[in-house]
Amino acid sequence: MDDFLNEMKKLLGDEYEDYLKFYNDDKSYRGLRVNKLKCTTQKLSELLPFELKPTPFCNEGFYIPQDVQSLGNNPLHHCGAFYIQEPSATSAVTMLNVEPDDYVLDLCASPGGKSTQIASQLLGTGLLFSNEIVKNRASVLLTNIERCGVRNAVVTSCHPDTLCNRLTGFFDKILVDAPCSGEGMFRKHSSARDCWSKEHVLSCAQRQLQILNSAKNALKSGGVMVYSTCTFSKEENEGVIEAFLKENSDFELEDSGVSFGRKTMGGAVRIFPMDGGEGHFAARLRRKGESTKYNQTFSNKNTPTEKIPKEVIDFYKSTFVSSPFGDNIKMFENKAVCLPDNLPDLSGLSVFRAGVLLGEVKKNRFEPAHCAFIAAKKSECKSYVDFDFTDDRILKFLHGEEISVDENLSGYIAVCVNGITVGFGKAVSGTLKNKYPKGLRTLK
Repeated sequence: MDDFLNEMKKLLGDEYEDYLKFYNDDKSYRGLRVNKLKCTTQKLSELLPFELKPTPFCNEGFYIPQDVQSLGNNPLHHCGAFYIQEPSATSAVTMLNVEPDDYVLDLCASPGGKSTQIASQLLGTGLLFSNEIVKNRASVLLTNIERCGVRNAVVTSCHPDTLCNRLTGFFDKILVDAPCSGEGMFRKHSSARDCWSKEHVLSCAQRQLQILNSAKNALKSGGVMVYSTCTFSKEENEGVIEAFLKENSDFELEDSGVSFGRKTMGGAVRIFPMDGGEGHFAARLRRKGESTKYNQTFSNKNTPTEKIPKEVIDFYKSTFVSSPFGDNIKMFENKAVCLPDNLPDLSGLSVFRAGVLLGEVKKNRFEPAHCAFIAAKKSECKSYVDFDFTDDRILKFLHGEEISVDENLSGYIAVCVNGITVGFGKAVSGTLKNKYPKGLRTLK
C-alpha cells in the first residue's frame, strides 16, 4: 500500500499527516438517512435510543454513534424508516438537487442508498429509473427500493448503452455513481486495500468515462448530470471530468452551491475523512440548451381489451383505501403490478420491477405480495395492527413466528411499527399467520 499512500501524500501535501491519522484508525464514520417516504426526522429522533447528530452532507443525514450495534435488525429499519448509509455518500444526491416531478436516472444504483435518497426527494412524484448491470446486485437494489416504500420506480438490469440509447433525452436528471477503486472505503473494507494498484485506477477511469458517455444520451437538453465516486485519485475524478468535457462541448461544469467538502475545478467537490465522511467526489454537469420535454408516446396504460382478474380487483379494493398505487394495473403472466404513470415503452429492456407488485393469481385465488403492504401507509390500509418497535410481538413477527391479534380481525392485515408498515399477515381466529418473507427475517 506504499504506492497508494505516496499518491495521497502528493494529493494532500501538508494535510497528509492528518489523513494518515484517519487511515490508521479502524473506527470509520457511520451514518443513517431518514426516509421521508416513511418517517419524519422528529419521529425517528423520538424513537431511536441515541441522539441524531446531523451530518453536513444532506438534511436527512445523521451520524450513528460508534457504540450502536446491530441497527439493521431494528424493526424501524425493517419498515424502511431509515437507510444505513456512509455519511458522505449522501452528498451526490444533494448536489443533483432533485425536485418533485423530475424524471431521474440512477445509472449505477446498487445497493440502493442513492436511489432511495432520490425517491425520498421525489415524494412519490415524477419517475425514478434505478439501474444495475449486475443481476444479483440488482436483486439487492430491488429489495431496498421495496423496503423504503418506493412506488414510482423502475428497477432495471441493463448495460448503460442499452438503457441510455433506448431512452434518449428522457431524463431531467441523471446520477452516475461510477464503479471505482474505492479508496474512500479502505477504512470500512480493509480487504479493498489489497486490490489497489495504479493499473486498476487507470482501468477504472477508462470505464468511468465510457459510462458517462453512455449516460449523456439519456439526458435532455438543459438537464443535469452528477458524476460521483468514493475514491480519491485524480485520474478517476478530475481526470474523468476533464476528458468528458473535452469530448462533449455541449456540457459544462457548474457550481452546485453546497457548503460541504472542498471545491475543485471551480465547482466539483471533494470530501476527505477530515471533512466528516469516509470520502467522496462529485461534479455537477449541465447539458447546454433550453429545457425540453420528452415526446415519446407512452404505451403502458390499460386498454379496454385488457382484462384484470376479479381476484386482483377484489383484493386491491378490499385491502386498501382509494387505490393508493393508482389504477394502472397490468398483468405480467400471473402477476399483478400497479405501474407508475407516464412510463416510456419498456420493451427490450431487462426490467426487474416497475411500480408496485400487488401479488400473484394462483388457481383462482390471489396471493398478496409483501411489497404491496410495505409500500402503503397505515392510513391507506383498511385493516392493520400497530406495535411499538420494542414490543415482543413485532420482534416475533420479524423472526417469522405467528402472533396473537384481536379475534375480530380476519383476512389480510397490514403490520405496522409505530405507525409505519412493515409487512402483513393473515388473521384467523385471533392468530396472525406470518407472511413476512423468509429472506428478510431476523435470526435469534
